[in-house]
Amino acid sequence: MVYTWQYYDLVLAGILASMVLGVGVGYLTTISLTLSVIGAGFVAVAIIGHGLFVNGPVDEPGDLTGEVEALN
Repeated sequence: MVYTWQYYDLVLAGILASMVLGVGVGYLTTISLTLSVIGAGFVAVAIIGHGLFVNGPVDEPGDLTGEVEALN
C-alpha cells in the first residue's frame, strides 16, 4: 500500500516546521527565543486558519447543514 499525502498532512507538517524553525532562529541568531517562537506561532495560526476557513474540510456548503449523530 502506497500512502499519498493529503492536504491536512501538509497543514500539520507546516505547523511543525514553523515551530521548529522558530526555535532554530531563536537559538542560532541574535533574535530572542521568545520573540522567534511567538513569530512562528503566528505563522502556525495562519496555516491553521487556511486549513479551517480557506480550504475547509467540507466539499460544499450544503455539507454543513446535516445533523450530527450522537456518539455511542
